[in-house]
Amino acid sequence: MPKMKTHSGASKRLHFTGTGKIRRAHAFHQHNFRHKTTQQNRRLRQGALVGPTEAAHVRRMLPYG
Repeated sequence: MPKMKTHSGASKRLHFTGTGKIRRAHAFHQHNFRHKTTQQNRRLRQGALVGPTEAAHVRRMLPYG
């Protein structure tokens, strides 16, 4: 059976932590900051973890994880 190819879009956006969880960035933090509160912008700067439902799909896209 051939090797599984890595989904290149997912590999640029998602990364595994040391314990095997998947890190992601928050959406809505590229532009239009004037309309968002400072508190919201601070929260969006932080990374987040992929939920358990989506994690199964991500693991299929990133076979090395």
